[in-house]
Amino acid sequence: MKKKILNKKRILLLLISVSIVVTGFIKINSDIYFEISKSIDIFGKVYREVSINYVDKISPENFMLAGIKGMLTSLDPYTIYIDETMKKDLDVLTRGKYGGIGTSVGLRRNKVTILDLMEGYPAQRQGLRVGDIIKKVDTTLINKKNYSKLSSYLKGEPGKTVELTIERDGIEDELIFRLVLEEIVIKNVTYYGFIESDSNTAYIKLSGFSRSAGSEVKNALLELKSKREVESIIFDLRGNPGGLLDQAIDISEKFLNRNDLIVSVIGRDTTKIVKYFSKEEPLASNNKLIVLVDKGSASASEIVAGAIKDHDRGVIVGDQSFGKGLVQTVLPLSFNTSLKITTAKYYTPSGRSIQEIDYSNNEDIFGESKFIEEDKFFTANGREVFAHGGIKPDTLVSNISQSKQVQALMARGMFFRFATNFFNTKSISTIDSVNASELFDSFIVYLNEHKFDYTSKSEKLLKDLQEIAKDEEMNEEIINLISQLDGEYESEERAELEKYKHEIICEIKQELAARIDGREGRILQSLKHDKQFDVALYVLKNDTIYSNLIGALN
Repeated sequence: MKKKILNKKRILLLLISVSIVVTGFIKINSDIYFEISKSIDIFGKVYREVSINYVDKISPENFMLAGIKGMLTSLDPYTIYIDETMKKDLDVLTRGKYGGIGTSVGLRRNKVTILDLMEGYPAQRQGLRVGDIIKKVDTTLINKKNYSKLSSYLKGEPGKTVELTIERDGIEDELIFRLVLEEIVIKNVTYYGFIESDSNTAYIKLSGFSRSAGSEVKNALLELKSKREVESIIFDLRGNPGGLLDQAIDISEKFLNRNDLIVSVIGRDTTKIVKYFSKEEPLASNNKLIVLVDKGSASASEIVAGAIKDHDRGVIVGDQSFGKGLVQTVLPLSFNTSLKITTAKYYTPSGRSIQEIDYSNNEDIFGESKFIEEDKFFTANGREVFAHGGIKPDTLVSNISQSKQVQALMARGMFFRFATNFFNTKSISTIDSVNASELFDSFIVYLNEHKFDYTSKSEKLLKDLQEIAKDEEMNEEIINLISQLDGEYESEERAELEKYKHEIICEIKQELAARIDGREGRILQSLKHDKQFDVALYVLKNDTIYSNLIGALN
């Protein structure tokens, strides 16, 4: 009898303890669900009352979109609502193909301009050119206001016909093109080859991480190896904004040893860590490796570069990368819409996050703050590496011009505009047929005709001084001296253009090469005058420097 009473007491105590634990979890969950329910109720009522009773008629759909975007703005810029038009672009990334004409477009001087043509597809075959301005698609006028909808006009099921009205610089009349949409397969590897005809150094340019990126890198390596022995590789990730996580893992496997850790992913529950290891034998395990990065290298590019660096598998050359260490998941919603939401952070093999901006610790949720601490980590060979701020190159080299005036010319698209006009009005078959001095002189004339005005900081200050002197009615002689000094700036600016003549010619030739030989032409021409690429070659040719940079001599 006593045993039964004792057992009952034990069971009662056990039930009470379980009840306390379970009740604790229920209370935590009920709190958050109650807050969500209450907030949805308030939000719904505000939305309903404003939609029905606001003094002016409003669009319920646009009003709801404003509310959604307002909420998401308080998070990071990668958490976004994806409507039906944007979903097509997302499908391009995940599928690696789409129905279209084979162009890349962007805004230049607020005009919708063709920036790139994919070789072998309708736009390139039928004579569209880089620099052409799209005025109409069928009967729809195209401008800055509806630029975001252009994708829906130019993409669709293969076989559909679209009519483009084109404005071409140097040609007076508008041009009409009728194009039939085809299935466009995105090329992630935009160029690969041996950088010198007799060398054993391979160069691979990767521009994205869509669905076929891993297989493209694999095929490029296999083809290069079939031609001759590959001793070293320059893997160019500059300007690559990233893409799919699984493709970053797939590409890393081509260079890392089997069972090497590539990346770790941690979500809100920090006790659950997903680790991705290399599962295959590498295609390029013993080759010297240089990875080129810059500020445009982000996300998946940084996963690959971070894995290469932390395992001391190769040397990173270029500018510090962008610093995006966040992982997004796409969640389907109703009415063919989706939510792309940041669900995790990723960490390189050494355990560091390379995220530049901390979106979680802002006092002002609409602002941005950088991480203050720089946590120290170590590579396989014991080299120090630091968290936050992207991937820091082992050899920091910048391709940015030292001339502020040349930077301004590039920012305002003057090289692009001039090359478009020059190509459309001259007969050019090869880039080697262009006389460099004549090209430069024509460019100076073009700048004058289009009233390109560059004003340096010191010149702005001088103009302010001139205005102040006049307002204060200073001595006429002083005002004249300031005016004379102002006049000196024009000759100084022309002298600076002469000083950077070679650099200017190189920039123009890149643009012309893109119009003559497409993407491949641009890439090959750019490598001829590329400081980061030159340093990569120098490091590969010097065994001691290469070994020292990856810590093999320490």
